[in-house]
Amino acid sequence: MAHRKAGGTARNLRDSNPQYLGVKLSHGSTAKPGAIIIRQRGTYFTAGKNVGLGKDHTIFALTSGIVNFKTKRKTNYDSRQRLVKVVSVV
Repeated sequence: MAHRKAGGTARNLRDSNPQYLGVKLSHGSTAKPGAIIIRQRGTYFTAGKNVGLGKDHTIFALTSGIVNFKTKRKTNYDSRQRLVKVVSVV
């Protein structure tokens, strides 16, 4: 005779690891070269001066300075205008 009741299979015990996305350094904070400013999927924020864009769209500082966020008006390919968020290190 069995000493345990038959256990069902659990389907919902798997979970993916967190992505840790978002803004890491805010406006006005100091950044060293190589410091990650924003981790993102796609270019929600675009790179400005003294800032690099990684292959996974991570924005990082190229020089030391103060982080600056601003909005800029950009013209699309169909001549419509839109606002984009630009990150730079001054």
